[in-house]
Amino acid sequence: MLEVHDLQVAYGQARALWGVSFELRGNELLCVVGPNGAGKTTLINTLAGMLRASAGRIVFEGRDITALPPHRFCEAGIAIVPEGRRLFASMSVRENLEIGSLLPGAKAQRAPSMDAVLALFPALQPKLGQAAGELSGGQQQMVAIGRALMARPRLLLLDEPSLGLSPLIVHEMFAAIRRINEQGTAVLLVEQNVAMALRVSQRAYVLEEGRMVADGTPDELMQRDEVRRAYLGV
Repeated sequence: MLEVHDLQVAYGQARALWGVSFELRGNELLCVVGPNGAGKTTLINTLAGMLRASAGRIVFEGRDITALPPHRFCEAGIAIVPEGRRLFASMSVRENLEIGSLLPGAKAQRAPSMDAVLALFPALQPKLGQAAGELSGGQQQMVAIGRALMARPRLLLLDEPSLGLSPLIVHEMFAAIRRINEQGTAVLLVEQNVAMALRVSQRAYVLEEGRMVADGTPDELMQRDEVRRAYLGV
């Protein structure tokens, strides 16, 4: 579904990604883990079209989308839940969700999409008229994920969805992410909570200093001493 070939991204003269290559197969739930500063957010923002690659290729569903303008990535079927959520705090929860369905195809399916989001996150139903900025961190993350789903993407990109959330809410959030994938949406998850990310993913890559340094199934990575020491503290 998604193929990334020798991707390089730089901020001016500072290189952030060095020849990153990987693939997401079919409708799987794939995670990319690594320490702070590894380049995870740079990677996911580039895959969403928010950053421009300086070299390499991004192929989505057989189509090279590397040079597309940012809004065309969404039209191609990719939606992102950015780090920090980036909601419109003074707008209502309903308005934030509806913003995700502005493309013609998504707009035509707005009502069933809203029903699906509220089925996934029933805690949002009584909050629809409330300003998004008044919600708890966990509820705001639900809105951010719901907004992306309103675009009816075939690939959902998630950047640090557990950031700043309590352990209980983190478990609920990852359960929802797993349900999203089981309902047919491919998911690429970038996450610092390595143990939780590996628990829900089918395959994983380890990113370190802008380079992919390991990959495999969660079980395979857990059996590698260097991965367990560096990222799991064991």
